[in-house]
Amino acid sequence: MQTATSIRNDWNIEEIEAIYNRPLLELVYEAASVHRQWHDPEAIQVCTLLSIKTGGCPEDCAYCGQAARYQTGVTVKALMKKEDVVSIAQRAKASGSSRFCMAAAWREVKDNRDFDRVLEMVTEVARLGLEVCCTLGMLTESQAEKLKAAGLYAYNHNLDSSDTHYDKIITTRTYDDRLNTLDHVRDAGISVCCGGIIGLGETKSDRIRMLHTLSNMPEHPESVPVNALARVKGTPLGDMDRLDSWEMVRMIATARILMPKAMVRLSAGRMEMSDQEQAFCFMAGANSIFTNESGELLVTPNPALDQDRELMQVLGLKALEKA
Repeated sequence: MQTATSIRNDWNIEEIEAIYNRPLLELVYEAASVHRQWHDPEAIQVCTLLSIKTGGCPEDCAYCGQAARYQTGVTVKALMKKEDVVSIAQRAKASGSSRFCMAAAWREVKDNRDFDRVLEMVTEVARLGLEVCCTLGMLTESQAEKLKAAGLYAYNHNLDSSDTHYDKIITTRTYDDRLNTLDHVRDAGISVCCGGIIGLGETKSDRIRMLHTLSNMPEHPESVPVNALARVKGTPLGDMDRLDSWEMVRMIATARILMPKAMVRLSAGRMEMSDQEQAFCFMAGANSIFTNESGELLVTPNPALDQDRELMQVLGLKALEKA
């Protein structure tokens, strides 16, 4: 067996398909070997994700409980006060988080007072010594530059799915819109956080195509969140079958081999995974999780911080201080 020893940005579909389709235990073994070449296998980056503006989004993402057009029971909340956000960030750092992510349910950033307030939040949280990440929707080049100047470390903008499956999930923005925002983020010198969601009714080929897009970017995303669909009642995908967790393991392992330097983040969907299934994801190369003191990941359930601490202790994992 040959493991990856260098960064490649020229993977082809056939190569990725061959990796993805390996016998699962062989795939996990290779991914674990690659992981150990590039990362401390005992370290997990704990990230806190906070919804700073919740619900009322005009997009039609078929999985999202924050879309205004769906009856999901999510309460719309205006942009939080800076002081409250900074206070939560302080508690997150004290609890072991080294990355603080702020999410706003916007289609795109607009040059207005709310964006100015977000820039102030970024500056204040950065002063705490945390890696600051935002996910605010589509960005222009100048907005990305403003975020960078404010102290933003990373920007999350997921592909969600493959280019061929995308329009079955979202029609209110295009795949190219997403890629353009990522270009603006990268050009501004901000770290790119970009992954996707599986369990949206996509095929195995769609998952491979999404990995192909990610692994052939000019620079691999520094952060690759791998999400399992968190089903929200009232959305078009609210009645989908639960995703087989072995598919998460396979996706994480393939991502680790293709993008060895990236932080591969075990993101949404953990609430429906057993400790053993999560452990397999860590073995396959996942080295980050998201937490929130409210026990939610945006508007979907997430394991409580105490549960994560207990699991990490059982597995002999430690919180990474800085990526």
